[in-house]
Amino acid sequence: MDAQTIIARRVAKELRNGDLVNLGIGIPTLVANYVPSDLKVFFQSENGLIGTGPIPEQGMAHPTLTDAGGRPISALPGASTFDSAMSFGLIRGGHVDVTVLGGLQIDAHGHLANWMIPGKMVPGMGGAMDLVSGAKRVIVAMQHAAKGKSKIVAKCTLPLTSARPVSLVVTDMAVIGFPDGKATLLETAPGVSIGEVMAVTEAELTVPDSVPEMKI
Repeated sequence: MDAQTIIARRVAKELRNGDLVNLGIGIPTLVANYVPSDLKVFFQSENGLIGTGPIPEQGMAHPTLTDAGGRPISALPGASTFDSAMSFGLIRGGHVDVTVLGGLQIDAHGHLANWMIPGKMVPGMGGAMDLVSGAKRVIVAMQHAAKGKSKIVAKCTLPLTSARPVSLVVTDMAVIGFPDGKATLLETAPGVSIGEVMAVTEAELTVPDSVPEMKI
């Protein structure tokens, strides 16, 4: 099982019946593929749609029906469309139950940096700042390291997305939470040892007496 699939399958297990969920660009979009058929969740796109469906088949895409990143999507029966002002009112008003976002860095206290690398061209922050600040739960789905460097760091060197810490981080190696503001190892990925996680994690991790393996 590849790294992205491990992450997406594990994140999907965090969703609950009736949740209003916003999925960010990249790995988070894969989460929808692993939601159990008996679980009813509502996916929101911040450009103004609740009830997003799967990517349309070739030739069936509609030019005005896209996600926030401009990719074609479909709308399920009962879907609702509205303007961006209403969409961000839902986000800023605390009505989104879960947001799943990608990340560039997470620090030892759960602060996320995910919207820019200084010196590189970026189109803008998008909805990330509002989502991290306004969603009830914030889950970061990302690979544990990039180019041999840990993305779980002692302190972010990239610009923070929000002053509010995230709820949970799911990587291809571990699940990390932040009880009492401290990075804590909650689960390890299948076949990955605690020692292997520690070896590629820059931030200091609290390790409980028992750390189960992810069930994916």
